Parts: sequence; structure tokens; C-alpha cells
Amino acid sequence: MAANQLEDVVQRWRTTEDFKPEDHELFLNAGHTCIAQGDYTQLLDFIKEEANQDILTYNIPLQRSCMKSLREPLLQVQLDREANMTEISPLWNFATEIMAILAVIQQSLPKILFYPLRGKEDTISEKDGFHLNESRACMAYLLFVQLIAIEVLPAVFSPVFVLQCNMEYINLLLSRKDESWILKGLDLHVKSLERVTDCSLPVELLELKPFHEVPKNLITIMIDCPIQHLRGKSLAVFQLFIEKLNGEAKHTFFRRIMKTSHHAGVESIIIKNIKNQVERCRKSAYDDSWFEGTPLISLLRETLILPQGHETDLLHGMDRVMESLNLLRYLLIQERKISTGIWTDLCHIADSYTKLLRLCLSMSKSYYGTELKRLREDKKIKAKEFKEASGKRSVQSLLVKPETLDNMPCEAQDKVLQCALVTYDLMESLVVHIEEITEDSQK
Repeated sequence: MAANQLEDVVQRWRTTEDFKPEDHELFLNAGHTCIAQGDYTQLLDFIKEEANQDILTYNIPLQRSCMKSLREPLLQVQLDREANMTEISPLWNFATEIMAILAVIQQSLPKILFYPLRGKEDTISEKDGFHLNESRACMAYLLFVQLIAIEVLPAVFSPVFVLQCNMEYINLLLSRKDESWILKGLDLHVKSLERVTDCSLPVELLELKPFHEVPKNLITIMIDCPIQHLRGKSLAVFQLFIEKLNGEAKHTFFRRIMKTSHHAGVESIIIKNIKNQVERCRKSAYDDSWFEGTPLISLLRETLILPQGHETDLLHGMDRVMESLNLLRYLLIQERKISTGIWTDLCHIADSYTKLLRLCLSMSKSYYGTELKRLREDKKIKAKEFKEASGKRSVQSLLVKPETLDNMPCEAQDKVLQCALVTYDLMESLVVHIEEITEDSQK
């Protein structure tokens, strides 16, 4: 029906020069219906014809009837072409045709994507009520991830410019709870980063709002998302983002995350990256003054600390503590082999850190050791009481009252406490090794 209506309007357009406002409205309505029903071939053919270019100056509502389709349904569904190798998905065809229509009517795709973000004039009015930023985010995903209509992207746009613009859309997608939105945001982030040369993103970018918000959203997904594969993918993207920063930007980013994340797992990732960066500088010709000398010592003073002092929960912060000890041990061994002038400062940091850690370890081992002893004594008492009670009551009466048992089985509690003590022993062995390195060098 919509195709027939469109054909009637098209024929009227071709046979008269007087295309009245009501004809224009009929064309838009028929075109909108065609798009909504997936019957877009005739519409695309019509707007591509050179003879029909005059009508395109009035096609802004048609560009809208297309932007809405990007948001619903295309933003809500999986559009990976590889998932449909045996047959082309109708939604893939729909996405391809929508992008083709947008590419030939009034505005170019880069103009729709980038100009609103750069403060340029945008002829798509916000008063239309549609969620245009979500639509643009889907357009960016189709363009840079699925490579639909990528040939229309001028080479003049640098990879850093594209990343900077896309970060707005990545932030929008990652801030949602829907799996399809998050996946598109992660994929768009990866593809935007892959276009950038390694270690080329300057520190100035970190001051822009999206470069604050996107890492926060990634960290939130890494920590709180209930979907395992999204947590794993967000960690990989987070690491890729770090690798694209230059030395100064890495230094600034590491300090910022260590101050704001308040999560031992995230902090352990940053400390491991500090070690990798130092190792990279020392094992190759790679020169990065931000991870040598005074800047490195400054970073270590802010990083190799126990956040809550002697009251730090070592079991909860195990990942951070272990990575900190590994970093200290590596730096001390390397500095002893090849002096770079930071030995004295490094020893002071190591001494301060290990002394406080030893105090925490002593308190924690004492507490968990006492708890383990109490648990085992309670277990003996309960076993004795159970044995005495079983002689007075039937087994059946015991089985119908499970609420009298502890919420957590004694065996499970025992394993948790033993694991904690083993972890503390491992930390202590690393502390001893670090102390031996510094003491040997002083002899």
C-alpha cells in the first residue's frame, strides 16, 4: 500500500512542475511508511535520481521519518553481519538502506555525526522529540564498526578527531543498562581506538568531559555488570584505552584512577600497567621520561600506599597489595642492576610501605588465626551437643528444623579463614624478599 502511494506521488511529481504542499506531505507520509515497513527500495531509487533533487530540499522530516529508525529498532538489536553468514539479516538490509538514504539526502553522514558536537549549525531540530543523540550513536556504530557506508567518510578526518567525537556516543551507550547498548558502545570504542596510533593520545584529551566519563563507565561495567562477557570485554577495552595514551597522559590517568576508583581490583590493573610501562622503557629503546627518575618516584609515592593505613582490609585489598609488592620487588632488582639514580628514594618508599604492611599483617593474622581457632572449637562443641541431642530426640525431629544451623557451613568458614592466612603468608614472604634486597645493598 505504501509503495503504491509513493508511486502515485512520484508520478505526479514527474508530470507537473507545481508540487503542492499537500503533495509534499503525501510523499513524506508514504516515504515514512515505506521505511517503517522495510519497503525502501523504491524510495531509495527515487531520491537517488538526479531529476528529483529539487524535492530533497524539503526532506528534513524524511531525514528525521530515518533517524528514528536508527534508534528503534536498530539500536536495540544485534547487527553483527558475521552472525548471519548463511543469509543476510533483514535488519542488516534495513540498516544498510537507512544509511544509504541518509547519505544522499540533504546532509552528509559526517555532518550529521560531527557538526552538532563541534558547535556547528544543525538543521535537525531537537524539538521533534526524537532521541537524536541515540540515533547518531547508532549511526556511528554502523559506520565505524559494521563499516556500512564507510566510503562516505572523508580522509580529512583524523583518527584522534573521530575518537574525540565518538566518545560522546560511546559514553551515551555505556551509560545504559541494556546489553545491546553496552555491546555497541564497547565495539565502537574498540574500533575508534584501533584507528589511533599507539601512545599518541595527548594529556589534553583527558580534560574533556567524555574522557572523564567513559573510563568511569567502563570501570562500572567491569565491577558491577552481572553479565560476565561484558565485564571481560570492558576490561580489554579499558586496557586498550591505556595503551593508546602517550607517556604524560598515562602518568596523569594512573594518578587520577588511583585517587578515584576505590576498588582494589581496578587499582591492581593500574599498578600492573605502571610496572609494564617501566619495563617497556628499560627493555627497549622506548624513551618515556614520565616513567623514569623524579616523575616515577612521584607516582610511586601516591601509588604504593595502604589507603586506610594500619586499618586496611588486606584480604579485600589483596589484588592491590600483591601488585604493589611485585612492582616494588621488580624496581629494586632492576635498580640494583642498572642504577638510574632513584635507589635512595625507592628504598625509602619500600621501607615505609613494608613497615606499615607488616603491622597490618600482624593484626590481620592474629585476628583470622583467633577466628579459625574459635570456629574449630565451636565445631567440636556443636558436634558434642549434636551427639548428646541425638540420643534424646529422633533424627526426624532434627531434620525438620534446619533454621537452627548456621547460615554458612563450618567447613566453608574454615576454608575462607585458611585462605586468608595463606594469602597473608604469601604477602609476608614478598615483604621479606624486598627487605633482603635493600639490606644486601647496604652491606
